[in-house]
Amino acid sequence: MSFTSKEILKALSTVQEPDLHKDLVTLNMIKDIEISGDEVSFKVVLTTPACPLKEKIEKDCIRAIQKELGNHIIVKIEMTANVTSNRLDKLVLPKVKNIIAVASGKGGVGKSTVSSSLALSLSLKGAKVGLLDADIHGPSIPMMFGEMNSQPSMIDKDGKSLMVPVEKFGIKLLSIGFLIKPEQAVVWRGPMVSSALRQFVNDTDWGELDYLILDLPPGTGDIHLTMLQVVPLTGIVMVTTPQAVALADAYKAATMFNMTPTKVPILGIVENMAYFTPAELPQNKYYIFGNGGGKTMSNELDVPFLGEVPIYMDIREGGDNGIPAVMADKSPVQKAFFEIAEKVARQIAVLNANLKPVEQ
Repeated sequence: MSFTSKEILKALSTVQEPDLHKDLVTLNMIKDIEISGDEVSFKVVLTTPACPLKEKIEKDCIRAIQKELGNHIIVKIEMTANVTSNRLDKLVLPKVKNIIAVASGKGGVGKSTVSSSLALSLSLKGAKVGLLDADIHGPSIPMMFGEMNSQPSMIDKDGKSLMVPVEKFGIKLLSIGFLIKPEQAVVWRGPMVSSALRQFVNDTDWGELDYLILDLPPGTGDIHLTMLQVVPLTGIVMVTTPQAVALADAYKAATMFNMTPTKVPILGIVENMAYFTPAELPQNKYYIFGNGGGKTMSNELDVPFLGEVPIYMDIREGGDNGIPAVMADKSPVQKAFFEIAEKVARQIAVLNANLKPVEQ
């Protein structure tokens, strides 16, 4: 019994994209249908390679086709992705689809660790990713990626001299730390800092990226205002620890992003250093800095809770050695950050589907 592409699409029109609540055919996610005897092959184009429901969508497609046309049908699916964007502006970072700022009110909560691990997790799942270290006074990214002695190169493009980011582990990196000696302090006033950040954004050849992660410094000062004015942000990931003083400062930072003329959505809360589990007592959890603060914050702000990151020795060692712990395949650290990255990508996909395109 033969069947047609039209019948395949009819069957797949019953398969819902779980986050967007529309069927795959309406969302134009089905591509390149090919039929050969009792075998059908096609592509499902997801909104992000970090889709946490990839396997469910694939199984739902197979089930729908076999229900409609018979269990004897052999279904071969290639799961690909085309990261969505709601940006139409072409003036700033025109080839970057989504820009995510990672922020905290307080220093020392592991914001750079979350920034680098989020960037690496999205990259390991197949996305094109850049990481901009916007902490001019305390850059961490060069050390965390083992590139303390690297420098960005320069190219001439369309009559303009541009920096080319350092590349490591498949990620494009830029930091003031690449332009100064490791022991050198950056003693600059606000206007100089703002000028440097504008150059990092406007005078850099970032190329095509699915996600650009901005590692912001702590606080609510010049750098944050500059980034909000210069960069069309897709959303914010807030980082905190469970302790009250970190949460209080995180609330202030969240308030700043809500107060700005262009309100920036908060994609969710990450609670870092949530608890400690000794290797010899893997079932035990010691809540050294308190318990549940991040979840409480997400509830009060009515934003998603993206996940807990326990205290892992591997994270500290990886940051010091220049090989981030998230690179260790199938490790607890990788599992924790993969789940956070999937939730962030999911939030962005839903946001882009529901928002009208933003023009600058």
